[in-house]
Amino acid sequence: MSGSRALGIDFGTKRIGMAVSDPTNTVATPLDTLVRREGKRPPYAQIVDLTHEHDIGHLVVGLPLGLDGHETDWCAEIRSMATRLSERTDLPVAFVDERMTSVRAERAVRATGLSRSQRRDKGRVDAAAAQLILQAWLDNPGIAR
Repeated sequence: MSGSRALGIDFGTKRIGMAVSDPTNTVATPLDTLVRREGKRPPYAQIVDLTHEHDIGHLVVGLPLGLDGHETDWCAEIRSMATRLSERTDLPVAFVDERMTSVRAERAVRATGLSRSQRRDKGRVDAAAAQLILQAWLDNPGIAR
């Protein structure tokens, strides 16, 4: 049986930002960022393990629409990865417009008071982006569930 929490995912070419909701689906918290090996498939097994570990019942994936609001070539790749992940986990997927999420995540990480090297850690920014994607879904019941 699927769980009550949601897993936010920010697919990238080098890293995958991850975030999880609390059991009440109110607050998103970043998880460790997963690293993608160049030329290899995304680490689906690791993501599947996270769905079990955190009792996930829903996947929320950032969709990188163009500034004009239309889907980009990368959107097709994201949708394909999300479909594969949904098939492996038997969980529903919701897509969230992630335009400007990386910029907001970078600003949020800069504002935390961490050291310069910690603020420049791209994995930290990717996890913050996943957190923002998931939080947008949690805050907006109008997004498909």
